[in-house]
Amino acid sequence: MMAKAARTAAAWRTYREVTKPGSPGLMTRVRAIPRMVGAVMRGQYAGMGKSRLALLGVGVVYILSPVDVVPDFLMMIGVVDDFGVFLWLVATLLGESGRFVEHERNVIQARPVEEEG
Repeated sequence: MMAKAARTAAAWRTYREVTKPGSPGLMTRVRAIPRMVGAVMRGQYAGMGKSRLALLGVGVVYILSPVDVVPDFLMMIGVVDDFGVFLWLVATLLGESGRFVEHERNVIQARPVEEEG
């Protein structure tokens, strides 16, 4: 029961962050994920470490893998652990990509405009 409440709260926080006025929208965040991954891998974005990116990769592999820590044949328990990892992964990716979009906006605004000559 507590785990369900925690997952619901995490989903609600993610929804509120994505829909906050002035915040990057859902599709902007989703489209930013590949750019964010590339920037982290090249060392061009310090807002997220490679270890956190690796942890997100492990989450993706876990969801896609046919091998589970808690087997799906234990009915609801096996499905719930996958769903919990999925919610964590989505919430983390959307939060991180939102911060990355803000970082990109700040970098673009801070860049001096080249004079035409």
